[in-house]
Amino acid sequence: MKKVSVITVNYNQPEVTETLLQSIAELNKYPAIQVIVVDNGSSINHVPQWTRKYPEHTFIRLESNLGFAGGNNEGVKFADGEYLFFVNNDTEFTEGLVESLVRLLEQHPAIGMVSPKIRYFDQPQTIQYAGFTQMNYYTARNRCIGELETDEGQYDHTTGPTGFIHGAAMMVRRSAIDKAGLMAESFFLYYEEMDWCDRIRRQGFEIWIEPRALIFHKESISVGKKSILKEYFMNRNRMLFIRRNAPQLAVIIFFLYFTAIVVPKNIFKHILDRRYDLLQPLLKALKWNLTNKKDSTNLGYPVHQIK
Repeated sequence: MKKVSVITVNYNQPEVTETLLQSIAELNKYPAIQVIVVDNGSSINHVPQWTRKYPEHTFIRLESNLGFAGGNNEGVKFADGEYLFFVNNDTEFTEGLVESLVRLLEQHPAIGMVSPKIRYFDQPQTIQYAGFTQMNYYTARNRCIGELETDEGQYDHTTGPTGFIHGAAMMVRRSAIDKAGLMAESFFLYYEEMDWCDRIRRQGFEIWIEPRALIFHKESISVGKKSILKEYFMNRNRMLFIRRNAPQLAVIIFFLYFTAIVVPKNIFKHILDRRYDLLQPLLKALKWNLTNKKDSTNLGYPVHQIK
């Protein structure tokens, strides 16, 4: 039986993380499992308390917030499973989740990454994710399949290749990581899992969805108004993703499209919405990509503000 290392990252959400650990203890029946929790520089260090409370798990304390990619990458260093299951700390397991994903990876050695179907925790019959369409590298647009639909089993027969996995729950074959490397920490948050998909795909692996496996995600259907940091990183990393993964001609066309259409459109929308605070991060995101010709660990924004 192949071992599975479950990796999750905590940042100032100790109660949420403990609820995930409880759901694993109550609903996971797969015996060969290792649980790793990375505390990503939270303001209060709960690792000593957790180590006493959950001695069967591995806890790692980071002194600063390394972002989604950096936190998960630290967890990989302590993982000894053949399969690594990255889950957001605001998810909850269901019965058979791990078994279903492992079974698929065992049956299809070409699969490098697989995600389960995801439903919203607060509206448990509503789908958040049942796969992604392929990316249009000229516009950096694609579509999340099934999003906001009532789950009536309409996607349960669609097990197979998909455009991208979902970062909230993704099981990755270790050999795929060995060949493609870890997640790129220059993204910090947003788009890093899509970048990882493309890199793993280029190593000859396939990206799949297994909708018969289910996990619940506590991300709200109504995510509320945009934050300054989200506006910055979503735009910055959308451009960075294209720079790293698209053919050169597509990169040129995308930047013309982004600067001539997307940026003016968003500026106009922010002014109409009176969200003047979002103008600077949008323009800083564009400037960062124009001035950082190579991948850079300079994120271009004070990330200590992230909540």
